[in-house]
Amino acid sequence: MDFVHPRIGEEVEAIGGYYLFIKEEIIDHPSGRILYLVGCAVTDRACCGPSGCGYAVVAGRIMSLHSGRTDGNRPVSSLEPLQPILHDEIARYVRSREGVSQVQFLLEDGQRAVLF
Repeated sequence: MDFVHPRIGEEVEAIGGYYLFIKEEIIDHPSGRILYLVGCAVTDRACCGPSGCGYAVVAGRIMSLHSGRTDGNRPVSSLEPLQPILHDEIARYVRSREGVSQVQFLLEDGQRAVLF
């Protein structure tokens, strides 16, 4: 699948606040190199008071890194979604390394599987 890399540090506005990715990382795993992003969400305009959380999105196994560009000059990589059998192992690794509360995995159809 083609993966368009988000801009690191660019806030994306939402109704109750915003989210942003703060970094991209690569895991050297026996099954191949795995790309994930670390981000945070901030709810500073919600009626229930301010809050926030850290999370990671595991984009997938790298087939080709930064192999293209969008019209807006954002990098595009070719990735393969991780097999579900690897989700628990990779989620534990990312949580321990990044201290995030949530790890999500991109699936082939563009959907996300969420692990808490």
